[in-house]
Amino acid sequence: MISILLLSAAFAQQAPTPEASTRQVLDLFLLGKYEAMRERFDERMRQTPPDTYSKIGDQLKSLGGLKKIGEPAAKTDGEYTTVIVRLDYAFMALDFSVTWNKAGQIAGNYFRPSAAAWKPPAYANPAAFTESELIVGEDMWKLPATLTLPNGRGPFPAIVLVHGSGPNDRDESVGGAKVFKDLAYGLASRGVAVLRYEKRTKAHAKEMALDTNFTMTTETVDDAIRAAFLLRKQPLIDPARVFVLGHSQGGYMMPRIMQRDPRLAGVIVMAGNVRPLGELIIEQTEYMNALRGNDTPEAKASLDNLRKNPLAMLKLPEHYIADLEDYHPDSAAKPLKIPMLILQGERDYQVTMKDFALWKAALSSRKDVVFRSYAKLNHLFIAGEGKPDPAEYSKGGNVDQPVIEDIANWIRARGI
Repeated sequence: MISILLLSAAFAQQAPTPEASTRQVLDLFLLGKYEAMRERFDERMRQTPPDTYSKIGDQLKSLGGLKKIGEPAAKTDGEYTTVIVRLDYAFMALDFSVTWNKAGQIAGNYFRPSAAAWKPPAYANPAAFTESELIVGEDMWKLPATLTLPNGRGPFPAIVLVHGSGPNDRDESVGGAKVFKDLAYGLASRGVAVLRYEKRTKAHAKEMALDTNFTMTTETVDDAIRAAFLLRKQPLIDPARVFVLGHSQGGYMMPRIMQRDPRLAGVIVMAGNVRPLGELIIEQTEYMNALRGNDTPEAKASLDNLRKNPLAMLKLPEHYIADLEDYHPDSAAKPLKIPMLILQGERDYQVTMKDFALWKAALSSRKDVVFRSYAKLNHLFIAGEGKPDPAEYSKGGNVDQPVIEDIANWIRARGI
């Protein structure tokens, strides 16, 4: 473990730059001085549960020792400045990000897998499509969006991309990967228009944090329906061939999307869980403990507490939990008459082949449901070898080309 270098008293007396302030906050975190961190939060951030950062600190212990702290990099957007510091742990690199408001308060903070530079996939042909900006919705929840449109006369089949969990951007950027950007470029190169948008929890983070009625349905389903409606109004889009693709949480919510929009020509589920969130959280924690050899008494006690109440760890609102009670996506999808393509990476440790088997058990009797699994692909549908590990996300890569081809061919076969 490297030593932690604190800012000098002389420097602290000056008006610190956002970079210096971020490094100071990072030092507080690494020293376990979480309450001192909270003193710098703005009003919204102060609503973060008090034990959040101690839990994060415990989770980071599974990444091995901290080997290197990178130089802070700042970017200003309007009245906010975001500073990112790269943290190289033994098993994984993370980005520590702090967003500062004009008053010098922390308006946002996260740890994410550090991103390698994204490169366009080899299967994309930039000359085959153009991109334009749209807005999903017309109310306070407007979402910036990008339409990737094939060149030509049309009308084209089109697909809406629905994110996994967390405040995702329109590209679904995870570490060094951009899952939705890969899909958009790959599919548009093959004649399928693609609409991707900023997730509501990213575009309206402050408002969502204050919304006590916030649910997974409002977070995911509502905006997918609005995006499909928007696609049907575009002049070069065939309104009878609008599809929706849901990744992870988006796939989990797909039956509700289907129920709300029976006009859909078909849907694609990519690594969509069937089992409830609590079961997945326990399984992922067990997997990570085994992967890191973390069998300390503290880790065992934490896992025992998690088994007793797995959703308590996420600090979800009451309405959010109630929204998912008695929700079973496999049985919900069974009576629906919309064609489905269900895809799964066999190296996925977040949503596993157990969930894929449950989809099959419920839907294999339907002739309009197709199943595909891929031996070398992880949760992001990027190829790898050996035991899956979150460190893969830092390395980046692109969605595997066979996935693109399978989706494009399946959509073409749905010609109406």
